[in-house]
Amino acid sequence: MPRVKRGTKRNDRRKKILKRASGYFLTKSKLYQAAQEAVERGLKLPTPAAAEEAPVPLAVDRAHRGCRQLNHFSYSQLINGLKKAGVELDRKILARSP
Repeated sequence: MPRVKRGTKRNDRRKKILKRASGYFLTKSKLYQAAQEAVERGLKLPTPAAAEEAPVPLAVDRAHRGCRQLNHFSYSQLINGLKKAGVELDRKILARSP
C-alpha cells in the first residue's frame, strides 16, 4: 500500500486557522497549536456586536407583526410614512392598537 502524504490538505487546514488567528498577540498568531486554541476559544465567545445588540422592545415587535398581518408592509415603512405625513405617534400606543 502506498504511503499517504498529507501535504496540501494539512497545509490548507493550518493556513485557515492561522489566517483566522492573525492579529492575535504573540504566539497565538504564529504557532499553529496556540492559534488553534485561541481561535476555538474565540468562536465560543459572543462577538462584540452580538453582545451590544439590544433585544427589540416588545412594543416595536408587536407593531411590526401587526403591520405584516394587516397591511403587508414592514414596520420601518409604516414609521417612515407616518413621519412623512407629519403624524407624531407614540410607538407604545401603536403597539396596543388591534
